[in-house]
Amino acid sequence: MEKSSLLLYGANGYTGQLIVDICHEYGVVPILAARREEAIRPLADRIGTQYRVVDLSDQEGLRRALADVKVVLHAAGPFKFTARPMIEACLATHTHYLDITGEIEVFELAKQYDAAARKAGVMLLPGAGFDVVPTDCLALYLKKQLPDATHLKLAFETVGGGLSHGTASTMVEGLGKGGAVRENGKIVTKNLGHKSLWIEINGRRRFFMTIPWGDVSTACHTTGIPNIETYTGISPRVHSLLRFQGLYNWLLGSDLVKKIAKNRVDKISGPTEAMRQLASSTVWGEVTNASADRRTAHLTCPEGYTLTAHSSLIIAKKVLAGNFKVGYQTPASAYGEDLVLEVPGVERVGECRGWL
Repeated sequence: MEKSSLLLYGANGYTGQLIVDICHEYGVVPILAARREEAIRPLADRIGTQYRVVDLSDQEGLRRALADVKVVLHAAGPFKFTARPMIEACLATHTHYLDITGEIEVFELAKQYDAAARKAGVMLLPGAGFDVVPTDCLALYLKKQLPDATHLKLAFETVGGGLSHGTASTMVEGLGKGGAVRENGKIVTKNLGHKSLWIEINGRRRFFMTIPWGDVSTACHTTGIPNIETYTGISPRVHSLLRFQGLYNWLLGSDLVKKIAKNRVDKISGPTEAMRQLASSTVWGEVTNASADRRTAHLTCPEGYTLTAHSSLIIAKKVLAGNFKVGYQTPASAYGEDLVLEVPGVERVGECRGWL
């Protein structure tokens, strides 16, 4: 059977619905899927497409749902719970796998299936959204400017916007786990915000602190650079408080605190369209080599959810057209450093300064 379709799992979620809303811009009519019919049927009826109801715990049902599907775009997190069953179903049905995760452990999980994916002739590409398309593409761009780079710093900041329920749920699952960096090729646990950085971009100095962003995993695969730190914009005052989080991780990771946090997350619906239109994001990167040579660059982008909707569909359409690399891939390893420039509103611009 010739496979030609895209299945969007988790289409009823916040980001899933954003993807559905712009599918027509890319000439894609996806099959929508979720675990509850009442959640997915109205959305499918609205755009006039098929829908399928299947729970991720039902491996046999998943395989039936994917039997005629060429590409899965998986948008139902937290992916630490949902990625494995979908990946395994995709391998069994020879279906390409995309998702929008930013979780280090999910990238590391997907990497373990590289040999199986090559044998099945499919691509596994997690991180097809804001996590990690812009940072991954910037990392490769900088690597090409300084091929012998040994250290990479990546930072991002969003002005305006807000969190979706799915993003907030993933953050709750990470409570009490601290941060991570890559040192000499290995992922190492660190306290959240153990380092900070002032960066000047377009004449404005901004403060950033280290967080465990997905590029701690993916950028090494993309560039081969063995030392990687990832940062997010934050106020210096909040950073001064978070530096002591290591003392309280035992409490933050407790079932009680997570239960309280999840109750609050249930009230989050995500930023409105007006909020997203007014918001924007900046991604900055720096590479250095053993001789202290240095290159920097940055991207100006739409806010994260808008970028995710576009970038995930841009990648999905490429795969549908037969443009893919088998095995585990990152966005830039599959499609190069200019992939992010295909997203409306993204611009790659010049040098900027950073200080420890």
